[in-house]
Amino acid sequence: MNPFSKSMDAASSGMRAQGFRMRVISENVANNDTPGYRRKLVSFDNVFDTKNAINKVKVDRLTLDQSPLQKMHDPAHPMADENGEVEMSNVNMMMEMADGREASRSYEANLAMFQQARQMYSSLLGILKR
Repeated sequence: MNPFSKSMDAASSGMRAQGFRMRVISENVANNDTPGYRRKLVSFDNVFDTKNAINKVKVDRLTLDQSPLQKMHDPAHPMADENGEVEMSNVNMMMEMADGREASRSYEANLAMFQQARQMYSSLLGILKR
């Protein structure tokens, strides 16, 4: 595998990981008002691909945020306890927006690296054709 392909492969693994992270963030935002919903968290792992001799990013695991759920007083809610309290989600929209921005910028950085490697590879092929 040539160095350009290795660079593109490493960048594409980063794009896949950040794309997965964006999907999880979207699920968290969509379930912001869902009673009992726990925020999902994504962790990554650096994996060495021995076949191609490159480092790749993989999604390590998906966990649930164990921070306390927000309580809301609504005795008429079907999920209310004996005190009229309903456990809402523990999704913090500001945190989700910050995580989303970080994931988006990481994705864009990997995409820029991929495009630069592809352009360099194309330029090299153009030089070799002469």
